[in-house]
Amino acid sequence: MASDSANLPGGKITFLLFLALVNFSFTIGIHNDNFSEELYVKPFSSGHVMFHFQFTTVWNVSIDKPESFQHYHLFPKSLGDVLTTYKVKELHLSQTQGLWKHEKWGYPPEDAPPGDELWVWFQPHSGVDQTWADLVNALSGLFCASLNFMDSKSTVQPRWSFRPAGLASEFYSADSRFVRYSTLPREVVCTENLTPWKKLLPCGSKIGLASLLNSVKIYDGFYHSLGVHVRSVCQDTQCLTPATELKQTLTVVYDPTTNKNGKQDWSFQSMFDRTLQSQCPLADTRKIYVDVTTQETFPKFSLSPVPDFVLNQKRSGEERKIAVYQIGNHLFASSLNLKAMYEEKLTFSNSSLPPVYANRFVTGYGLERGGVTCMIYNTMSSNTTVIFMETVPWFLRVYFSSLRIENDGKEIKPYKINFIPAKDRANPYQMELVFRLFANSVTKITYSFERAFLKWTEYPPDANHGFYVSSAVVSTVLPVASQYTATSQSVSLLEESFSDSSSSFFLRLHTETLLVSLPTPDFSMPYNVICLACTVVAIAFGSLHNLTTRDFTASDPSKRKGLVAKLKSFFKKEKESPENKLDSKEEETPSQKDKDNSKSEEKDSKEKDGNSET
Repeated sequence: MASDSANLPGGKITFLLFLALVNFSFTIGIHNDNFSEELYVKPFSSGHVMFHFQFTTVWNVSIDKPESFQHYHLFPKSLGDVLTTYKVKELHLSQTQGLWKHEKWGYPPEDAPPGDELWVWFQPHSGVDQTWADLVNALSGLFCASLNFMDSKSTVQPRWSFRPAGLASEFYSADSRFVRYSTLPREVVCTENLTPWKKLLPCGSKIGLASLLNSVKIYDGFYHSLGVHVRSVCQDTQCLTPATELKQTLTVVYDPTTNKNGKQDWSFQSMFDRTLQSQCPLADTRKIYVDVTTQETFPKFSLSPVPDFVLNQKRSGEERKIAVYQIGNHLFASSLNLKAMYEEKLTFSNSSLPPVYANRFVTGYGLERGGVTCMIYNTMSSNTTVIFMETVPWFLRVYFSSLRIENDGKEIKPYKINFIPAKDRANPYQMELVFRLFANSVTKITYSFERAFLKWTEYPPDANHGFYVSSAVVSTVLPVASQYTATSQSVSLLEESFSDSSSSFFLRLHTETLLVSLPTPDFSMPYNVICLACTVVAIAFGSLHNLTTRDFTASDPSKRKGLVAKLKSFFKKEKESPENKLDSKEEETPSQKDKDNSKSEEKDSKEKDGNSET
């Protein structure tokens, strides 16, 4: 090999080196992206355990320049084509089954309401409504969901609640013409939604942390939520050049005490029915984090294998201990089966409440009028300002004059109100309120509505089940990070959020969905009418058919035989054999023959008399 290179002329060597450098620089220019996979495990005092998977892809191209989305490497091309075609600047999609319990579990890494939620910021252009309609149809096919039902009857334009989470100018963020928000609270999340979500990952679902995602075990969980979030972020600390971030999240909550005789023991094998056997070679960061803050308190537990190191997290007055596992350090000898073993059984106790949480329910009785009440709790020792947003379907006709905000029996005047009335079968009610929550108090929001009558074609197949009302959204900024596990908007990875020194934390939480009954007609009545009409027609047709087709003749009543006589004669004929019948004919008496002859003679005489008369 050395002799061959020595025999080459100097010009050819220079040319080959030039091609190598050009190829290397071209490769570096194309593959200007990175990928990270992380898993965050947090046990709760209620006995449940949360597993939060986060897969982050950062591509150093601007989402505002569609021509830069050309050479795909780690970023999924199917999603990139949708973003550029429909002029998307920021996209957030969540598919959730179950309800997150803020009172027991604190705040999730990504808060989402039950069902499907989608909110999108578009690049400035005309015809945003048509672009939104085309986008939801494209996303519906991409994620195998019913997002195409997010039409004008369930879509609103939030004014304050959903500001851009990524890079955006202040003027653009305040313009609600380019944002759309919609939910499908009745949507059921299943395996057909998880499969296309996995296909967006650079390494697929066969290696790395994604190999733990066993759909059979995931959908046995108490709560699970899929998320896809696309936004614009900074490439460097100076934020001179924007980049595009794709964050795929999956949060699942299990209750291991149900099959462990009251003990909270958990492991990869027991939760996912498999162990971690490989790592994604395309990932720059491959780590597992376990919250061990309560490891030394009751109930005590130990981790196996031992973590690589323990990180002390300090966030605005709250200190937490995070056990960190480098996945590559635990896959040399065998697979990684991370497990936690508790010394004693779980004993239920009162858990500490989060700073702000909310509950919502339906009031009233009957099928004519009703109401909605939302209770917002502030457990902090300081006041805070919140933004309350509610989207009500058009068939619940809200009385704006009945809206009340009360705290300890005193009415509160909101700072700002954005109320857009609904139009029948066109758009829903939209309500946004900005008001203050007082310290250590409960604020109650109430309003009344009237149930509308729907057309019989507008009812679902299970009309008596009721109609769902999407969750209300509460947005605020917390001065403390108590039970706060979400990543900061200025960072992308969970690892970076553990060293976050921010003094304020943005919080967006969702309340429960509502199930409201509407006046429902008796859908069995058409069936009864059809049965009655068919019976009448059958009776009338049968009678007319008999009258017009049968031949009526007179019969001698004395010769009619009853049912018993017919049965006797039938069985009597069966008992008689053919030989007996022949013998009876041969043994006819002479008297019978004479009688027959006399009858024939009388008949002949009568015929002669008749001829003579004629």
